[in-house]
Order: sequence, then structure tokens, then C-alpha cells
Amino acid sequence: MTQSHCVDLQWQTEITRLSGQPISLCYQCQRCTSGCLPAAHADYTPNQIIRLIQYGARERVLRSRAIWLCSSCYACDVRCPNGINISDVMDVLKEMAITGGLAPLEENAPLFHRLFVKDIRRRGRVHEAVLMARYKLRTGTLWDDLPLALRLYRRGKLPVLASTVKQKQTIRRLFHLAESSVKGGRTDQ
Repeated sequence: MTQSHCVDLQWQTEITRLSGQPISLCYQCQRCTSGCLPAAHADYTPNQIIRLIQYGARERVLRSRAIWLCSSCYACDVRCPNGINISDVMDVLKEMAITGGLAPLEENAPLFHRLFVKDIRRRGRVHEAVLMARYKLRTGTLWDDLPLALRLYRRGKLPVLASTVKQKQTIRRLFHLAESSVKGGRTDQ
């Protein structure tokens, strides 16, 4: 039995507008994928995600595991001969998946993403110990990594006190501007 998929041919234009990236320039050289460490564990490689966007396969992309495995390391961005920052595209896709309720239910990546962004909004940077404690509490796995956390703490790799940026207002203003531009320009809300 063949599975049908809804195609949205205007979606590429929307992703290009929201991410600021020239997705139509991708000619599938696969350089992005050759530098992507999580690609081996994903359902789609970075170049396949871009191709699916070009084909308008909105739901398939937004339900994919690949967008949540992207750590925004920028290895794909550096390798792209056309200057497409795929990390920026992946960030837009994550937000769209959350907003559209299409995030994979069996995974905790969307929760981690929300907590990560909330921490940046609050402090201007991420405090790993606080982020992981919140994440572990929400997933019910608080004690699973306690031995690792203690080893990291003893080695000075897990600071207890959180540091903040000096100009938190600037960070908040950036979040406000980003949210305003997305809400003002989005066609699906």
C-alpha cells in the first residue's frame, strides 16, 4: 500500500523567509551531510531535509527526528558551497514543529529545546546544571545521571552558581524582536 503525503509548494518560500536562508540554491552536493555527526542516527540527512523542504513535504520534515538531533554545531554551514546556514533552517523547523504540535511524541528533544531557549531568555546564557536538573525533573529521570554529575562537579566541569550576561535587556529585546517578526509574518497562524 502506498502512503500519500500532503505537499505544500509554498513552504520553501516560508522557510526561506523565516530562516533567511536561500534554500533554493541547494543542489544536493551532500557536503553538509559529510560533516554532520548526528546524521548517522537520524531518519534524514541534512541534505535530505533541504530536499524535502524543496518538495514541500512539510509534515514529513516537521515530524522527523533529524531536526531534533541537530545540535547547531555549524559544521554543515561551513561546508555549504552556497552559503546555506542549515543550522538556522533547523532552528526554524524546530519552532514550527512545536508550534504546529508536530514534534515527535516519543522523544524529549522538544522539551529540552524549550527549556534551553527559556534558560537563554532568562539569563542570557545556558547554565548546564540548572538546565539538566529541570530537564531531568520534567522527564522523571532525575537520578539516572547522578554519578556522572558528581564526577563532573568534582572536576570543576559543572559549576553550581549560574553566571549571566551583563546586558540581559538586550537578550530580551532580541527575543521580543524575533517573536514579533515571526508572528507578524507567519501565514499559518
